[in-house]
Amino acid sequence: MADRVRAQRPIIAVSTSSPLLAAVGLTAVFAIGAWNSASLSHWLREWLKWVVISLVIWQLTLTKADHWRWLTFAVLLSATANALVGLYIFLGGSGADHLVILSRFYRAFGTFGQPNPFGGFMGIALPVALMTAGSSIPVIVDHWRKKRRVDHDRAIMLVLSAIACLVIAAALIASWSRGAWLGTAVALLAMFIALPRRLIHGVALAAAIVLLLFFVWWIGLVPDSIANRLTGSVTELVTISDVRGVAVYPWNYAVIERLAHWQAALNMAADSPLLGLGLGSYEVVYDDYRLVSWEEPLGHAHNYYLNLLAEAGIVGLVAYVGFWLLIIRSTWSLRQHPDRSARLAAIALLGCWMYIAVHSLFDNLYVNNLFLHIGVLLGVLAILQIQLNSTLDLE
Repeated sequence: MADRVRAQRPIIAVSTSSPLLAAVGLTAVFAIGAWNSASLSHWLREWLKWVVISLVIWQLTLTKADHWRWLTFAVLLSATANALVGLYIFLGGSGADHLVILSRFYRAFGTFGQPNPFGGFMGIALPVALMTAGSSIPVIVDHWRKKRRVDHDRAIMLVLSAIACLVIAAALIASWSRGAWLGTAVALLAMFIALPRRLIHGVALAAAIVLLLFFVWWIGLVPDSIANRLTGSVTELVTISDVRGVAVYPWNYAVIERLAHWQAALNMAADSPLLGLGLGSYEVVYDDYRLVSWEEPLGHAHNYYLNLLAEAGIVGLVAYVGFWLLIIRSTWSLRQHPDRSARLAAIALLGCWMYIAVHSLFDNLYVNNLFLHIGVLLGVLAILQIQLNSTLDLE
């Protein structure tokens, strides 16, 4: 804002970037449900998150074009700091007996209070950390070839981002969140597909990695604790269609509880299929739609798509899915960006969006101010898109 005043440019400017237009459009669709919301205060709280996301994108498009690097660095710094808190908790700083894993550690939850959204933050930040580190390597190599000396600024950035990668990845594992693990796997595969210039090469690279992972699993190199954590939940999610009457044990409680909340969300959606019961209303009306023996609403349905279907109906869910499809399409087009660092940043953002898409099958990631970080990354996307459009116009 101050830069625009000094440059004697209009303070209020309208950006035509597709991320901003998509966010504003989604916010407008969500506004429709206000009139039939079960709780106007809850609706307003959730709706304002999307207003803030739109404002963040808009404000960032007014900054200087090269500021996107500092924005990604700020996200990494925040994630690394939270990851360190999470690792401290994992190593014994929790004291929460219900989060004990492997008999001596604790599920990491950082400053989030819960492991799953904490794992979500780590999963969103990890692609950014990987590409920040990766973008420094060719610059260092090119500088050495031309001048026969190390680019110390880039070398420092490489070391810091590499450390951030390790810390964030360790915290991601320590969260013990299956949704975070699955989301990360899909995000990395998407990044491998997007990395080569030719799509066929990316698909071949991703396929080779999948085969390698299957081989590692088959010969037993995956730790038993992680393998059991993944296979047990997958079996129950696939085989159980109705949790009523299902025997609940300590080892399947979390999965059955999640399935019970999914069914409650579907019951809500059946009652108001078109526009839903209003954003934020899941917890408010839960008692009217819950299954017997599952009294705690837990705040949301532990599946953002079903939660949105219950709260915003088919209209809201279609608008939300359309929003992210447009964002992914815009991000994919940035693979043509002439700036190598910007191109890698776009690939990282693609990983972030794919992560959100997958982890949202199991949790709500728009909690604990995490939506602000998502808004910043969408702002980075808008900045890079404006850069690319300006370059194409000049050509």
